[in-house]
Amino acid sequence: MALSSIFLPLPLPKLVSSSRSHRLLPARASSAAPAASASFDLRRYWTSLIADVESELDAAMPMRPPESIHSAMRYAVLPGAGNEGAAKRAPPVLCVAACELLGAPRSAALPAAAALEMLHAASLVHDDLPCFDAAPTRRGHPSTHAAYGTDMAVLAGDALFPLAYTHVIAHTPSPDPVPHAVLLRVLAELARAVGSTGMAAGQFLDLAGATALGEAEVMQVLTKKFGEMAECSAACGAMLGGAGPDEEAALRRYGRTIGVLYELVDDIRSASGNGKMRRNASVLRALGMDRALGIVEELKAQAKTEADRFGDKYGDRVLPLYSFVDYAVERGFELQDAAATP
Repeated sequence: MALSSIFLPLPLPKLVSSSRSHRLLPARASSAAPAASASFDLRRYWTSLIADVESELDAAMPMRPPESIHSAMRYAVLPGAGNEGAAKRAPPVLCVAACELLGAPRSAALPAAAALEMLHAASLVHDDLPCFDAAPTRRGHPSTHAAYGTDMAVLAGDALFPLAYTHVIAHTPSPDPVPHAVLLRVLAELARAVGSTGMAAGQFLDLAGATALGEAEVMQVLTKKFGEMAECSAACGAMLGGAGPDEEAALRRYGRTIGVLYELVDDIRSASGNGKMRRNASVLRALGMDRALGIVEELKAQAKTEADRFGDKYGDRVLPLYSFVDYAVERGFELQDAAATP
Protein backbone atom coordinates (compact mmCIF):
# COMPACT_ATOMS: atom_id res chain seq x y z
CA MET A 1 0.00 0.00 0.00
CA ALA A 2 1.38 3.41 -0.94
CA LEU A 3 2.11 5.74 1.95
CA SER A 4 -0.01 8.47 0.36
CA SER A 5 -3.09 6.24 0.56
CA ILE A 6 -2.99 5.91 4.36
CA PHE A 7 -2.91 9.58 5.34
CA LEU A 8 -5.76 10.46 7.63
CA PRO A 9 -8.14 13.26 6.62
CA LEU A 10 -7.09 16.42 8.44
CA PRO A 11 -7.86 20.15 8.15
CA LEU A 12 -4.30 21.25 7.44
CA PRO A 13 -3.40 24.95 7.54
CA LYS A 14 -4.30 26.60 4.22
CA LEU A 15 -0.95 27.70 2.91
CA VAL A 16 -0.32 29.60 -0.28
CA SER A 17 2.73 29.09 -2.44
CA SER A 18 5.28 31.83 -2.56
CA SER A 19 8.59 32.25 -4.33
CA ARG A 20 9.65 35.23 -2.24
CA SER A 21 12.41 35.11 0.31
CA HIS A 22 11.27 35.39 3.93
CA ARG A 23 12.82 36.29 7.21
CA LEU A 24 11.66 35.41 10.70
CA LEU A 25 10.26 38.87 11.41
CA PRO A 26 7.00 39.90 13.07
CA ALA A 27 4.08 40.08 10.66
CA ARG A 28 2.37 43.42 10.12
CA ALA A 29 -0.19 44.07 12.83
CA SER A 30 -3.73 43.40 11.63
CA SER A 31 -5.39 45.32 14.47
CA ALA A 32 -4.59 47.31 17.59
CA ALA A 33 -4.29 44.14 19.67
CA PRO A 34 -1.21 42.73 17.90
CA ALA A 35 0.54 46.07 18.26
CA ALA A 36 -0.34 46.12 21.96
CA SER A 37 1.14 42.65 22.38
CA ALA A 38 4.59 44.20 22.07
CA SER A 39 4.07 45.81 25.49
CA PHE A 40 2.65 42.66 27.09
CA ASP A 41 5.22 40.90 29.30
CA LEU A 42 4.84 37.31 28.11
CA ARG A 43 7.85 36.16 30.10
CA ARG A 44 6.37 37.37 33.37
CA TYR A 45 3.00 35.84 32.53
CA TRP A 46 4.60 32.57 31.44
CA THR A 47 6.86 32.26 34.47
CA SER A 48 4.03 33.00 36.88
CA LEU A 49 2.17 30.09 35.34
CA ILE A 50 5.19 27.80 35.49
CA ALA A 51 5.39 28.12 39.28
CA ASP A 52 1.77 26.97 39.58
CA VAL A 53 2.26 24.13 37.09
CA GLU A 54 5.44 22.92 38.79
CA SER A 55 3.69 22.79 42.14
CA GLU A 56 0.78 20.86 40.63
CA LEU A 57 3.11 18.36 38.94
CA ASP A 58 5.33 17.84 41.98
CA ALA A 59 2.31 17.06 44.18
CA ALA A 60 0.89 14.72 41.54
CA MET A 61 4.01 12.52 41.41
CA PRO A 62 5.27 11.75 44.91
CA MET A 63 7.97 9.15 45.31
CA ARG A 64 6.38 5.83 46.21
CA PRO A 65 6.98 2.14 45.47
CA PRO A 66 8.03 1.00 42.99
CA GLU A 67 10.59 3.77 43.30
CA SER A 68 12.38 3.03 40.02
CA ILE A 69 9.28 3.78 37.98
CA HIS A 70 8.31 6.87 39.95
CA SER A 71 11.85 8.22 39.86
CA ALA A 72 11.89 7.83 36.07
CA MET A 73 8.50 9.54 35.82
CA ARG A 74 9.69 12.50 37.85
CA TYR A 75 12.91 12.69 35.82
CA ALA A 76 10.90 12.86 32.61
CA VAL A 77 8.51 15.55 33.81
CA LEU A 78 10.10 17.70 36.51
CA PRO A 79 13.10 20.05 36.24
CA GLY A 80 16.00 19.63 38.60
CA ALA A 81 17.05 16.15 37.50
CA GLY A 82 19.05 17.51 34.59
CA ASN A 83 15.93 18.33 32.59
CA GLU A 84 16.44 22.01 31.80
CA GLY A 85 13.85 22.14 29.04
CA ALA A 86 10.98 21.05 31.25
CA ALA A 87 10.55 24.63 32.45
CA LYS A 88 9.14 25.74 29.08
CA ARG A 89 5.78 24.06 29.73
CA ALA A 90 4.20 25.29 26.49
CA PRO A 91 1.14 22.96 26.55
CA PRO A 92 0.09 23.96 30.10
CA VAL A 93 0.64 27.65 29.38
CA LEU A 94 -1.50 27.47 26.25
CA CYS A 95 -4.25 25.63 28.14
CA VAL A 96 -4.36 28.15 30.99
CA ALA A 97 -4.13 31.14 28.65
CA ALA A 98 -7.14 29.90 26.67
CA CYS A 99 -9.10 29.33 29.87
CA GLU A 100 -8.22 32.73 31.34
CA LEU A 101 -9.02 34.42 28.04
CA LEU A 102 -12.65 33.44 28.60
CA GLY A 103 -12.67 34.82 32.13
CA ALA A 104 -12.51 31.53 34.04
CA PRO A 105 -10.23 31.13 37.09
CA ARG A 106 -6.80 29.61 36.64
CA SER A 107 -7.68 26.89 39.17
CA ALA A 108 -10.18 25.46 36.70
CA ALA A 109 -7.42 24.69 34.19
CA LEU A 110 -4.41 23.77 36.34
CA PRO A 111 -5.17 20.03 36.71
CA ALA A 112 -5.66 19.68 32.94
CA ALA A 113 -2.55 21.80 32.35
CA ALA A 114 -0.51 19.42 34.49
CA ALA A 115 -2.07 16.45 32.71
CA LEU A 116 -1.05 17.91 29.35
CA GLU A 117 2.55 18.15 30.54
CA MET A 118 2.45 14.52 31.69
CA LEU A 119 1.17 13.43 28.28
CA HIS A 120 3.72 15.62 26.51
CA ALA A 121 6.56 14.21 28.61
CA ALA A 122 5.38 10.63 28.06
CA SER A 123 5.33 11.17 24.31
CA LEU A 124 8.90 12.51 24.41
CA VAL A 125 10.09 9.57 26.52
CA HIS A 126 8.68 7.18 23.94
CA ASP A 127 9.92 9.25 20.97
CA ASP A 128 13.47 8.99 22.30
CA LEU A 129 13.43 5.19 22.62
CA PRO A 130 15.84 3.11 20.50
CA CYS A 131 12.92 1.72 18.46
CA PHE A 132 11.87 5.25 17.44
CA ASP A 133 14.27 8.21 17.30
CA ALA A 134 17.04 6.49 19.33
CA ALA A 135 17.91 9.81 20.96
CA PRO A 136 20.52 9.53 23.74
CA THR A 137 19.84 13.07 24.94
CA ARG A 138 16.84 15.31 25.43
CA ARG A 139 17.55 19.06 25.58
CA GLY A 140 21.21 18.51 26.29
CA HIS A 141 20.80 15.88 29.02
CA PRO A 142 20.44 12.09 29.02
CA SER A 143 17.06 11.01 27.76
CA THR A 144 14.97 8.95 30.15
CA HIS A 145 15.95 5.62 28.63
CA ALA A 146 19.63 6.62 28.70
CA ALA A 147 19.37 7.53 32.38
CA TYR A 148 17.10 4.72 33.59
CA GLY A 149 17.22 2.04 30.93
CA THR A 150 14.79 1.25 28.14
CA ASP A 151 12.59 -0.92 30.35
CA MET A 152 12.04 1.82 32.96
CA ALA A 153 11.51 4.44 30.25
CA VAL A 154 8.75 2.38 28.65
CA LEU A 155 7.11 1.84 32.03
CA ALA A 156 7.45 5.50 33.00
CA GLY A 157 5.79 6.62 29.79
CA ASP A 158 3.08 4.00 30.17
CA ALA A 159 2.39 5.14 33.73
CA LEU A 160 2.26 8.86 32.88
CA PHE A 161 -0.63 8.42 30.45
CA PRO A 162 -3.17 7.10 32.97
CA LEU A 163 -1.83 9.40 35.70
CA ALA A 164 -2.76 12.36 33.50
CA TYR A 165 -6.39 11.22 33.26
CA THR A 166 -6.75 10.37 36.93
CA HIS A 167 -5.23 13.72 37.92
CA VAL A 168 -7.83 15.60 35.90
CA ILE A 169 -10.65 13.56 37.43
CA ALA A 170 -9.41 13.88 41.00
CA HIS A 171 -8.36 17.52 41.06
CA THR A 172 -10.48 19.56 38.64
CA PRO A 173 -12.96 21.64 40.67
CA SER A 174 -16.24 20.08 39.58
CA PRO A 175 -19.18 20.63 39.26
CA ASP A 176 -18.30 24.21 40.17
CA PRO A 177 -16.87 25.87 38.17
CA VAL A 178 -16.38 22.91 35.77
CA PRO A 179 -19.55 20.90 35.06
CA HIS A 180 -19.21 17.12 34.96
CA ALA A 181 -20.11 17.07 31.26
CA VAL A 182 -17.21 19.42 30.49
CA LEU A 183 -14.86 17.27 32.54
CA LEU A 184 -15.80 14.25 30.43
CA ARG A 185 -15.19 16.23 27.23
CA VAL A 186 -11.74 17.25 28.46
CA LEU A 187 -10.84 13.64 29.19
CA ALA A 188 -12.05 12.59 25.74
CA GLU A 189 -9.98 15.37 24.15
CA LEU A 190 -6.82 14.31 25.96
CA ALA A 191 -7.32 10.71 24.84
CA ARG A 192 -8.03 11.75 21.26
CA ALA A 193 -4.90 13.85 20.99
CA VAL A 194 -2.50 11.07 21.97
CA GLY A 195 -4.37 8.22 20.29
CA SER A 196 -4.10 6.32 17.04
CA THR A 197 -5.53 9.19 14.98
CA GLY A 198 -3.55 11.85 16.84
CA MET A 199 0.07 11.97 17.98
CA ALA A 200 0.53 8.22 17.54
CA ALA A 201 -0.46 8.62 13.91
CA GLY A 202 2.15 11.35 13.55
CA GLN A 203 4.84 9.09 14.93
CA PHE A 204 3.76 6.33 12.55
CA LEU A 205 3.85 8.63 9.53
CA ASP A 206 7.29 9.90 10.56
CA LEU A 207 8.60 6.33 10.89
CA ALA A 208 7.08 5.48 7.52
CA GLY A 209 9.17 8.19 5.85
CA ALA A 210 6.46 10.73 5.11
CA THR A 211 8.83 13.66 5.61
CA ALA A 212 10.82 12.47 2.60
CA LEU A 213 7.82 13.09 0.34
CA GLY A 214 6.14 16.36 -0.62
CA GLU A 215 4.98 19.43 1.25
CA ALA A 216 1.51 18.05 2.02
CA GLU A 217 2.99 14.95 3.66
CA VAL A 218 5.51 17.01 5.64
CA MET A 219 2.75 19.28 6.92
CA GLN A 220 0.69 16.22 7.83
CA VAL A 221 3.49 14.85 10.00
CA LEU A 222 4.08 18.22 11.69
CA THR A 223 0.37 18.66 12.30
CA LYS A 224 -0.11 15.21 13.77
CA LYS A 225 3.09 15.02 15.83
CA PHE A 226 3.09 18.58 17.13
CA GLY A 227 -0.09 20.38 16.14
CA GLU A 228 -2.27 17.83 17.92
CA MET A 229 -0.83 18.55 21.37
CA ALA A 230 -1.14 22.30 20.93
CA GLU A 231 -4.67 21.98 19.57
CA CYS A 232 -5.59 19.76 22.53
CA SER A 233 -4.08 22.29 24.96
CA ALA A 234 -6.07 25.20 23.55
CA ALA A 235 -9.24 23.11 23.23
CA CYS A 236 -9.07 21.92 26.85
CA GLY A 237 -8.58 25.50 28.02
CA ALA A 238 -11.54 26.54 25.89
CA MET A 239 -13.80 23.85 27.35
CA LEU A 240 -12.75 24.58 30.92
CA GLY A 241 -13.29 28.29 30.34
CA GLY A 242 -16.83 27.79 29.08
CA ALA A 243 -16.26 28.56 25.40
CA GLY A 244 -19.10 28.40 22.93
CA PRO A 245 -18.77 26.23 19.80
CA ASP A 246 -17.35 29.02 17.62
CA GLU A 247 -14.86 30.10 20.27
CA GLU A 248 -13.70 26.54 20.84
CA ALA A 249 -13.29 25.99 17.09
CA ALA A 250 -11.22 29.16 16.74
CA LEU A 251 -8.99 28.20 19.68
CA ARG A 252 -8.53 24.73 18.19
CA ARG A 253 -7.36 26.24 14.91
CA TYR A 254 -5.13 28.67 16.78
CA GLY A 255 -3.55 25.89 18.83
CA ARG A 256 -2.98 23.57 15.88
CA THR A 257 -1.34 26.38 13.92
CA ILE A 258 0.88 27.36 16.87
CA GLY A 259 2.02 23.75 17.32
CA VAL A 260 3.14 23.42 13.71
CA LEU A 261 4.68 26.90 13.73
CA TYR A 262 6.67 26.23 16.90
CA GLU A 263 8.15 22.98 15.60
CA LEU A 264 8.92 24.30 12.13
CA VAL A 265 10.78 27.24 13.64
CA ASP A 266 12.71 24.79 15.83
CA ASP A 267 13.77 22.87 12.73
CA ILE A 268 14.84 26.06 10.95
CA ARG A 269 16.80 27.28 13.96
CA SER A 270 18.51 23.92 14.31
CA ALA A 271 19.42 23.80 10.63
CA SER A 272 20.82 27.34 10.76
CA GLY A 273 22.85 26.66 13.89
CA ASN A 274 20.61 28.68 16.24
CA GLY A 275 18.98 25.72 17.95
CA LYS A 276 20.20 23.39 20.66
CA MET A 277 19.36 20.11 18.96
CA ARG A 278 19.11 18.98 15.34
CA ARG A 279 15.84 17.16 14.58
CA ASN A 280 13.69 16.40 11.57
CA ALA A 281 16.34 17.39 9.05
CA SER A 282 14.19 15.74 6.39
CA VAL A 283 11.53 18.41 6.92
CA LEU A 284 13.92 21.09 5.68
CA ARG A 285 15.16 18.87 2.86
CA ALA A 286 11.60 18.28 1.65
CA LEU A 287 10.45 21.91 1.91
CA GLY A 288 13.62 23.82 1.19
CA MET A 289 14.64 26.69 3.44
CA ASP A 290 12.91 29.42 1.43
CA ARG A 291 9.58 27.60 1.41
CA ALA A 292 9.91 26.72 5.10
CA LEU A 293 10.44 30.38 5.95
CA GLY A 294 7.45 31.28 3.81
CA ILE A 295 5.26 28.78 5.65
CA VAL A 296 6.42 30.23 8.98
CA GLU A 297 5.16 33.67 7.98
CA GLU A 298 1.86 32.23 6.72
CA LEU A 299 1.30 30.22 9.91
CA LYS A 300 2.11 33.26 12.02
CA ALA A 301 -0.46 35.34 10.15
CA GLN A 302 -3.07 32.56 10.45
CA ALA A 303 -2.57 32.23 14.20
CA LYS A 304 -2.99 35.96 14.70
CA THR A 305 -6.09 35.92 12.53
CA GLU A 306 -7.63 33.37 14.89
CA ALA A 307 -6.62 35.47 17.91
CA ASP A 308 -8.20 38.51 16.25
CA ARG A 309 -11.61 36.90 16.72
CA PHE A 310 -11.37 37.47 20.47
CA GLY A 311 -10.03 41.03 20.62
CA ASP A 312 -13.32 42.93 20.57
CA LYS A 313 -14.99 40.72 23.18
CA TYR A 314 -12.16 40.03 25.61
CA GLY A 315 -9.83 43.01 25.22
CA ASP A 316 -6.41 42.70 26.83
CA ARG A 317 -7.04 39.10 27.87
CA VAL A 318 -6.20 38.12 24.28
CA LEU A 319 -2.67 39.52 24.55
CA PRO A 320 -1.07 36.27 25.79
CA LEU A 321 -2.28 34.57 22.60
CA TYR A 322 -0.80 37.28 20.38
CA SER A 323 2.48 37.28 22.28
CA PHE A 324 2.69 33.51 22.14
CA VAL A 325 2.68 33.72 18.33
CA ASP A 326 5.57 36.18 18.32
CA TYR A 327 7.51 34.07 20.81
CA ALA A 328 7.01 30.93 18.70
CA VAL A 329 8.89 32.69 15.90
CA GLU A 330 11.34 35.03 17.58
CA ARG A 331 12.22 33.16 20.84
CA GLY A 332 13.08 36.49 22.39
CA PHE A 333 13.86 35.14 25.87
CA GLU A 334 14.95 31.96 27.61
CA LEU A 335 12.84 30.08 30.12
CA GLN A 336 15.17 27.52 31.72
CA ASP A 337 15.51 29.72 34.80
CA ALA A 338 11.84 30.60 34.75
CA ALA A 339 10.90 28.86 37.97
CA ALA A 340 13.29 31.09 39.86
CA THR A 341 12.02 34.29 38.26
CA PRO A 342 9.86 36.49 40.51
